[in-house]
Amino acid sequence: MSAGQETTSTVTAHRVVVLGAGYTGMAAAVQLAARVGRHEGVQVTVVNARERFTERMRLHMTATGRRLAELSIPKMLEGTHARFVRGRVTAVDADARTVRTDDDRVLHYDTLVYGLGGVADTSAVPGAEDHAYTLSSAQDAELLADRLGRLGSGTVVVAGNGLTGIESAAEIAERHSELNAVLPGRAEPGAALNPKTKAYVRAALDRLGVRARAGAELARVLPGTVEPAGGESIAADAVLWTSGTRVSPLAAAAGLAVDDRGRIVTDAALRSVSHPDVYTVGDAAAIRQGYGVMHGTCQGGMPAGVHAALSITRVLKGKQPKPFRFGYYHTPVSLGRDDAVVRFTRPDDSPRRICLTGRTAVRYKETVTASPWPAYGRMKKMPASGAFWPRGGRFTRVRQAR
Repeated sequence: MSAGQETTSTVTAHRVVVLGAGYTGMAAAVQLAARVGRHEGVQVTVVNARERFTERMRLHMTATGRRLAELSIPKMLEGTHARFVRGRVTAVDADARTVRTDDDRVLHYDTLVYGLGGVADTSAVPGAEDHAYTLSSAQDAELLADRLGRLGSGTVVVAGNGLTGIESAAEIAERHSELNAVLPGRAEPGAALNPKTKAYVRAALDRLGVRARAGAELARVLPGTVEPAGGESIAADAVLWTSGTRVSPLAAAAGLAVDDRGRIVTDAALRSVSHPDVYTVGDAAAIRQGYGVMHGTCQGGMPAGVHAALSITRVLKGKQPKPFRFGYYHTPVSLGRDDAVVRFTRPDDSPRRICLTGRTAVRYKETVTASPWPAYGRMKKMPASGAFWPRGGRFTRVRQAR
């Protein structure tokens, strides 16, 4: 019997392996194990590099030295009959249906859920890989926290003024008022927000002392400085890189069909178009909706994870999986611990006029950030409770080519 196989009576178990236990992978694993994990004939295995769950939505807080709860992945899986394997995935063989980890363990699968996610893209600008910190993991954030804690004064450059950059710069400026926080980027901070929300963000950054520099696309990172393209160098005692993400090359190396960013191209049911036994969720997936390819967020990632589990369940029962549809509905942004803004959106992520600000937005954002844990708990007891999310109506319909 091959490694990773288990039998129930005389029937070989159908082996489902979930790679990655972030928000999306956990949603897939909990939903699937709650629906089929108790039944004979299905084995669910979750593979992750660490036992500690990474709260990616709070990593900007970890980077300033704030203590967060220690969340154990095995404990989160308790009661689901899913098993946990600790290991960093080093190779996937999509034809042999095997996964190899860094301790030379080989896991065989019949169905794979690929949710390895993405990391900060420090490869695009010379020097970023060597001289910049990232928020790709809790360990990376803790390294930055240690650096900031040892700086008595100086300048911290947060490279990239998207939403992660805004949250990080605000958190650093509030937590370390002795440091100068600089936020360079191609456009104004919050360029995708509506005018009212963008103005609120800019006012909050000004109040916290964050120096925003629009039109400053960084060309190189050096020890102690960053160089914008065609602009004056910026002194930097620490650099946090939040500009762009990249996905693991494992999918392309495995022979799975990927797009120009290395993301696995899926069909409507979230299956790889080249290998239908591989379902893909989260940042690693190129999931097409009527408005285009989804971008990686927790609000869309968890529904995708649940839908992958629902698709697998239907296939195991001999049914056709249903198409996945998701419409965006909000964009919450922290501006330190006591301020925030929430932009509400149309399903295609374009901004609506309505927004929340101040303490009301802080409470809303905290509710959103803490929502996965009760959601996983409810899914264990009532799997159907995880299957509700905005489908997006006409915005998400994909028109068939004629």
